[in-house]
Amino acid sequence: MDVIQSGSLLIAEPFMKDPSFSRSVVLICTHQDKGTIGFMINKPYHKSLNELMYNIDDLQIPLFLGGPVNIDTVHFLHTREDMIPDSFPLGNNLFWGGDFEQAINCIREGLIQLSEIKFFIGYAGWEIGQLDNELAEKSWVIGDGNIPLIFNTPAKQIWTQALHEKGGDYAQLSNYPIDPSLN
Repeated sequence: MDVIQSGSLLIAEPFMKDPSFSRSVVLICTHQDKGTIGFMINKPYHKSLNELMYNIDDLQIPLFLGGPVNIDTVHFLHTREDMIPDSFPLGNNLFWGGDFEQAINCIREGLIQLSEIKFFIGYAGWEIGQLDNELAEKSWVIGDGNIPLIFNTPAKQIWTQALHEKGGDYAQLSNYPIDPSLN
């Protein structure tokens, strides 16, 4: 069985009943005794970051729904630890958070491209044992997070691509319709 750790992906199985996570891909940032935190990387939010925050009106920054928890908070993933102090390493040259103002300034100055950073409102979270139960129920497939999938794949294709990257039977799962009765 695959092990969940920082930088792992949770790929929703095709028939997940929870509408919050249907066909979602979650990048895990922390998986500890206290619980698990991650961000849905393939769910665009209906507003951009500049629509929700003052002082960045000059920047058009896409925003993603990170998950259903604390949707009044903003988080970000990136590949630029060299430019953003206090980043938390996730492995595979992926980083979580850091100095938000520095990140915005680097985007404004053209030092960080939007293909190197992704912003989220809210996050996905699981209490102790909750995710283990969902894994036992086979609600999720575990994969590995990687820069091309997270930052360069169109949001609508991330779920399918993540399953294809797993290969074998998982690649076939990506072709299952949302409602099998329509097949």
